[in-house]
Amino acid sequence: MKILITGICGYVGSRVAARLAASARGLEIFGIDNLSRRGSESNLEFLEKAGARFHHGDVRLPDDLAALPGADWVIDCAANPSVMAGSVRGSGTTSAQLTGANLTGTLNLLEYCKNNGSGLILLSTSRVYSADALSALPLKETARRLVPSGGRFPAGFSRHGVAESFSTAAPLSLYGGTKLASEIMAQEYACAFGFPLWINRSGVIGGPGQFGKADQGIFSFWACSYALGARPKFIGYGGRGKQVRDWVSAEEIADLLAKQIKQPGGKAPRVVNVGGGAGNAMSLRELDDFCADYFKASGKTEGVPATRPYDVPFYVTDARLAQKHWGWRPARACAARLEDTCRWAGENREFIRRWWGK
Repeated sequence: MKILITGICGYVGSRVAARLAASARGLEIFGIDNLSRRGSESNLEFLEKAGARFHHGDVRLPDDLAALPGADWVIDCAANPSVMAGSVRGSGTTSAQLTGANLTGTLNLLEYCKNNGSGLILLSTSRVYSADALSALPLKETARRLVPSGGRFPAGFSRHGVAESFSTAAPLSLYGGTKLASEIMAQEYACAFGFPLWINRSGVIGGPGQFGKADQGIFSFWACSYALGARPKFIGYGGRGKQVRDWVSAEEIADLLAKQIKQPGGKAPRVVNVGGGAGNAMSLRELDDFCADYFKASGKTEGVPATRPYDVPFYVTDARLAQKHWGWRPARACAARLEDTCRWAGENREFIRRWWGK
């Protein structure tokens, strides 16, 4: 079986490639990446050791995709994953660049799937859920985090977190909008041309080997910052660090993808949430305390009270559909994953410093 992974030199793409390569025999894994993200070229050796072939190219360019071999499955990991990109001053990305990478690229991949009869696994995002609806969740403040309060929650939300039926009404962010549009077009192409499709809405993905930006991989960013002797700041919601996120690693995501490529005609819902759930959720304050303790850092973390556009105070994934239909759940405990991430950051300080430009 031949598997094409887009964005294969990113953290998610490279770790998915390696995990799949180790999970089963007979998989021929190759990928495409334009190496535009700082540090992505550092994964080329990692991919070579995993047995994955690399093609330099850009999903925004149809000719680059046409030059690739045919594949049985495409796993789309190529995206600009920043919720600030294209709409916030200083994000480093224009709106045209964002939509080109996240939507035009998807449309080109759908043409590739149509022409080659390839199945598609689209890695989408929790950012397809309404920013306004998430900001309006009934929450109360405890000593270290925000928690849901009251007995009446909006549709699609429960004590388990945000389910697939939660509102996707705008505003989402330009990033979230491009991913929701990609989901819709992928479903239309799959129905029109009859190829298999699975869509996984992921929350925060992070772990050892990731050296992302603050708005892309907050758990890894925090660990890497502490490893370099820097102390991140709590931003928004009064600067108290009580906003909450859950997370999984790319390898855990890959375990689900391995199940999906084996069942192109499975009876599972086409769209499922994939995330850590309540058992893998932390507030920024809890994350900060863990990293400060691990790296033996003293002092107090400062806060910036003002909340940025598109920030949300609480997001925990309700991934019960993925568990019910795919038997999938995170394999690691939150503390163990974070300890591994801190250990990797501590052992790779010079590597991180080089790619962060510090």
